[in-house]
Amino acid sequence: MPRLRCLSAFALALASTALAQTPVPPEAPPPDTTTLTSRSNLVLVPALVRDKKGELVYSLKADDFVLTDDGVPQKLHLEEDTGSEPLALVVCVEGGGAGVDQLQKYAALEGMLDAVVGAVPHRIAVVGFDSSPVLVQDFTSDTTQAEQAVHALIADNNGDDKAAILDSLAFSVDLLRKQPIQYRRAILLVSETLDRGSKTRLEEDVRAISDTNTAIYSIGFSSTKSETLNDAAKLNQPHTPGPAHGCFSRDPNDPNVDLSKSAAKQSADCAAILLPPLRIAQIAFVALRDALSKNVPETVARLTGGEYYKLGSEKNFERDLATIANHIPNRYMLSFQPQSPHAGFHSISLTAPGYKGLLVYARTGYWIDDAQAQ
Repeated sequence: MPRLRCLSAFALALASTALAQTPVPPEAPPPDTTTLTSRSNLVLVPALVRDKKGELVYSLKADDFVLTDDGVPQKLHLEEDTGSEPLALVVCVEGGGAGVDQLQKYAALEGMLDAVVGAVPHRIAVVGFDSSPVLVQDFTSDTTQAEQAVHALIADNNGDDKAAILDSLAFSVDLLRKQPIQYRRAILLVSETLDRGSKTRLEEDVRAISDTNTAIYSIGFSSTKSETLNDAAKLNQPHTPGPAHGCFSRDPNDPNVDLSKSAAKQSADCAAILLPPLRIAQIAFVALRDALSKNVPETVARLTGGEYYKLGSEKNFERDLATIANHIPNRYMLSFQPQSPHAGFHSISLTAPGYKGLLVYARTGYWIDDAQAQ
């Protein structure tokens, strides 16, 4: 109880200043651990594979997958038994904006965190946000403390009317960056769909989200207020024009067009045929920017190889959390080292072409710093 009162008082104090105080710095990892930084060129690609019935498929090998980086095939390595590795999880919850109307549904989180992290060594941090993120609970191996932090956020109920989703994700990724390298990294994001308040540039947010191999699992909700007050001006940048070619127009007489595929998939396939790698990356980044302007939690989940769910009733919320808990330890962990990578955004695609009917869910992009590029 003393700990709970302390957390509740902390959250209420944050609410009185619209969750905008300077965040409490996270504890540093033990000195004998190695931390993951953006200097590493190893790209991790968590992948979930399901059959037509929706059942998980566990039997694939590295050679069964084909991965392209900006259209260029890459040599893959498959990590074994990654489900038993320790997990560092940030629970990132919107307490302002449209989140104020959803707070009571968040209660399902309090009883589900044990299931989400599973029976492996773990660390959980809790971040609340409205117009800015605040660290409510630093990383702890005590799930009860994390649950109490979620409870405090629910009791808070005084956030402002903004939703700085991308800033809060970048803040959460920065927390994870300081965790030991042997820990898998994940974010559980619960937020509205539109960003209304992030201050950093989109390129900086995408870089932050992409450069620590963090999987984001999102549960999103929309509101008319969010849709009418969307002021994320940084997402409304001029589009980079694409090539004028029948392959992108879905001309049924064009031999490159397979009308059985979606327009987006057809465009990606055509890009791989017609365009140099850097141009593919530019087109992918424009598509990413457009997607972020419509639905941030869904887009970041797909970008990082996580999963996205729509927030429904509290019962549905519990069901979705249970599904996430089942999927986190049952993903393939593939990795590759880009050959002569260019700086900036990279578009990646993962398939299992030898197995008809399988659905492969994996991250769709990552970011390379200037210092990493060769």
